[in-house]
Amino acid sequence: MELRQLKYFVGVVDAGSFTKAAEQLNVAQSALSHHVRQMEEAFGTQLLVRERTGVTATTAGTKLLDHARMILRQVKLAEEELTSKAKSPAGEVTIGIPSGAARVMVTELLALARERLPKVSLKIVEGMSGFIEEWMTAGRFNLAILYKNGESIGNSTVLAREEFCLVVPPNQPPFEDTIRLCDLHFYPLAVPMGANNVRRSVADVVAQHGCTLDVRFEVDSLSTIVSMVMDGKAYSILTPSAIQREVSLDQVRTVRVVDPVITRSVVLAVNPRDERSVEVAAVRTLIPEVVHQLAQSGRWPLILPAVEPALHS
Repeated sequence: MELRQLKYFVGVVDAGSFTKAAEQLNVAQSALSHHVRQMEEAFGTQLLVRERTGVTATTAGTKLLDHARMILRQVKLAEEELTSKAKSPAGEVTIGIPSGAARVMVTELLALARERLPKVSLKIVEGMSGFIEEWMTAGRFNLAILYKNGESIGNSTVLAREEFCLVVPPNQPPFEDTIRLCDLHFYPLAVPMGANNVRRSVADVVAQHGCTLDVRFEVDSLSTIVSMVMDGKAYSILTPSAIQREVSLDQVRTVRVVDPVITRSVVLAVNPRDERSVEVAAVRTLIPEVVHQLAQSGRWPLILPAVEPALHS
């Protein structure tokens, strides 16, 4: 039994004849008769009484008519609900964001989502990058901002790249605008623990160039690390997003690391099970827009991907 057959059957009963139903449904009369006969054969009972003046439903036909109306009504409601959701996404979307990125993008993302997607509720989970990556792998988020360096990006979307810098107390000159990688070992560091992307990114480059670091403290708390630098108890190696507020208030300074520059990719990952989710897809389109706006305005120092020139015929 097909939905089309149910629709035809209801149409014939409502019209009272095959001829009128054929006109109303824009279907050949012979096709309607064929489908009704198929249903009668499948059920093993007569559904319609055919007379010169028209058709009427049998007892079995009346029962089928009730079920058919209910089924077609439910199908219509489902279509309307799904179509409406596609036009106006609704639901909850959970996003995992590392602490540094969260500091610069969460407020902008929430404001844009409130404007564009009023029926979508965003749930933001902030944490150190290592934890965010582990939780995303475990399927705890619909979307996540992740950091990658020399690793497989997979199906993630690369949003931008950002550079690392040496973070120093504001009252400890002299410092130039840049510092060579090989000179970082002069400064006692407070850094995230080994699973964190900051630690992995820096350690990989340092090892490749035969340099060393003086790691005094391993702390999985961005606010604690920043406070230690502000108090002059340590230095750190972070990205500008992590300490932008403190830099603007002259609480810490940043010194660009060069020879070589250390960078990492900022990527947007989606949970595979949510690839077809309407609300997740809607939020997924907002995040690159937010990142681009922050980069263009200078509020998040990033290197945006090069835009390929359009091809003209």
